[in-house]
Amino acid sequence: MSAERLQKIIAAAGLCSRREAEEWIEEGRVLVNGKRALLGQKADADNDAIRVDGKVLRRTETKGPRRYVLLNKPKGYVSTTSDPQGRPTVLDLVPPALRRGLKPVGRLDTASEGLILLTDDGDFAQAVSHPSRGVAKEYRVKVWGEPSEKSVERLRRGISLEGRRTAPAEIARHHSTGRRGEEGNTWYTVVLHEGRSRQIRRMFEAIGHPVSKLSRVAIGTIRDPKLPAGAFRKLTEPEIRKLLKK
Repeated sequence: MSAERLQKIIAAAGLCSRREAEEWIEEGRVLVNGKRALLGQKADADNDAIRVDGKVLRRTETKGPRRYVLLNKPKGYVSTTSDPQGRPTVLDLVPPALRRGLKPVGRLDTASEGLILLTDDGDFAQAVSHPSRGVAKEYRVKVWGEPSEKSVERLRRGISLEGRRTAPAEIARHHSTGRRGEEGNTWYTVVLHEGRSRQIRRMFEAIGHPVSKLSRVAIGTIRDPKLPAGAFRKLTEPEIRKLLKK
């Protein structure tokens, strides 16, 4: 087997997405032939000794048709295939018979909930999650207080987070839901076309109104309001085709 980028090898083994593998490499969690790996490094999965968190990387051989799963993630679950801190992961919500080789497409932070895709098809995961594809993701967001329209307009246009400007976002306010305990909070629908870490939380923190609840309700054309928290289902062929059509 010829040398490939390390993040691609790790993702192909079913441990995580390529983007997350890049983070693991930067954090020093990956060794190649006993040496700390570098971002952008290439390796040969058949001939190099690759370790992640001290464990030997084993390639996943996928048999049969590829699998595409839609999961409604509850709060408290990590959007990875394993967690060094021992927290429950999204794969714990999937039966062992279906779990092998699956990895999350993108992520939702532990405190967030809602729809997330799982697949063993690396090309599909890359196509759906890569920023250049611009697959929109829609969220319901509750924030503390009541941001001014001027502040929200800043978020719509894009703000600088860690020296890099966010892409334009669609943000629409919801009026009071009428539920008890909602006083002092404001609800929004937010649509992003990029997927930076904790982006919505960081955006609203930047204008002084932290997020108290966040739920992803749609990924591209995929939405399923009847899917209970913690439940999953397989994507249909039309849903898969629509996600890839862009």
